[in-house]
Amino acid sequence: MNDLSNCSSSEPYALRVVGNDMAPEFVDGHVIIVDPGGKISHGCYVVARHRGEMIFRQLVINQDDYGLRALDTNLPEISLANGLDDIVGVISQRSGKRRSEHKRYDV
Repeated sequence: MNDLSNCSSSEPYALRVVGNDMAPEFVDGHVIIVDPGGKISHGCYVVARHRGEMIFRQLVINQDDYGLRALDTNLPEISLANGLDDIVGVISQRSGKRRSEHKRYDV
């Protein structure tokens, strides 16, 4: 993912999913809406900073430990060095080529 510093810190924005790390929920080509002010909770989908890049994963909260998990079980869980400060935004919607692929996550 690209540097998001040009986006307003409070305005939702769209990103295209590349790859299938988050399949079957999100597949290559889906468009996700990222809400920088979205509610952060265990199990929500987020965009976060990791090693100087942006990554899209599911948030795992275990007491005071924060991690990112891909839905592809072959990929390792990533620990967030700065906890919730590494979260850039929460996924609020997904859309695809078909209307049946549209889904909200903020309800």
